[in-house]
Amino acid sequence: MTTSIQTFSRTALAMALMGATSAFAANNVDVSVNLETHTNGNVSAVVQFTNQSNHTQKLLSWYTDLEEEHIFKVTRDGEEVAFNGPHFKRPAPTENDYITLNAGESMTKTFELTGFYDFSQPGNYEVSYNVHSLNLFQQPTLMPIDSKLHTTSSRSNANVSTLKSESVSVWINGMGLKMDNMRTAAKPTAAAGDCVDGTCFTGRCDNGQKNDILSALNAADQMANSSVSYLNSHSSSSASARYTTWFGSSSSSRYNTVSDHFDAINDAIDNKPLTFDCSCKKSYFAYVYPNQPYKVYLCRAFWSANESGTDSRGGTIIHELSHFNAVAGTDDIVYGQSGAKSLAISNPSQAIQNADSHEYFAENTPYQN
Repeated sequence: MTTSIQTFSRTALAMALMGATSAFAANNVDVSVNLETHTNGNVSAVVQFTNQSNHTQKLLSWYTDLEEEHIFKVTRDGEEVAFNGPHFKRPAPTENDYITLNAGESMTKTFELTGFYDFSQPGNYEVSYNVHSLNLFQQPTLMPIDSKLHTTSSRSNANVSTLKSESVSVWINGMGLKMDNMRTAAKPTAAAGDCVDGTCFTGRCDNGQKNDILSALNAADQMANSSVSYLNSHSSSSASARYTTWFGSSSSSRYNTVSDHFDAINDAIDNKPLTFDCSCKKSYFAYVYPNQPYKVYLCRAFWSANESGTDSRGGTIIHELSHFNAVAGTDDIVYGQSGAKSLAISNPSQAIQNADSHEYFAENTPYQN
């Protein structure tokens, strides 16, 4: 059973009942949000996407699935509430990853929020749909997107697209329930005895998978050591193409941030209790819960990747470790080498927070000094 939302004021209530709509002018797609509270304590966001243009629009499907992306901004009494869902490493998007909206067409999606955001505390919550991505819309003027195409010159000056709604408010009295312990655990747990030299395995990893993981971890260690060595031997004023290709123009602050990130990644590989889970059957490379260090869930693309080189097993481990809040707290702003290169040019401040940018710097293919 669903009840109407409760807010602080008539204005907030009106916003919640009517929804809040904001147009993304460059693509003429509107997004609106309504909130619903339920007697079992759940809070749902009903999101409607509307193509206001007179031509077809293609929206990246990842941003219509809460379980797969951080697509909402949620605050409680003005303080942002952390997203506790998974962060994935994917290949760059292809044609099949886009949803088509015909001219004037609308699409509605319902998202249950309390499994990914903590609504257990009383307060005034504000929710908005808020997405930033280089590949959010498929642009008809660009070449077809291909996960193996990393040098498309027409993308070199691309900007990150934004699609967001106005905020909708709801007063929550407090659920008396906490987030699932698995999503908030400080450390992963592993089956007793299913560990090799401090690296543990869950999800029924077979012996071949365990050997592949340990070999990939060794490759990741070498990549992390190489990255730390480079950053220690250079500076913001002497950064070479290896740095600027993936992180853009170098300032002292940004360079130091990248250095701190790789020190933490290297420390995680060398000193932290890593756990790898083999149960994921998705087509992606891997995912983690950022507030659940240091457990990495490996998916199908991981097993078919090379041990080193671009989008490798070793690089995937670097990517995923960088997501942990206890390590570098990176996000997935863009995927793929082409997107990462474009982001470095258009927005270096976002590039230093992008997980794939860290991976490609560490993999260093093609090799750059």
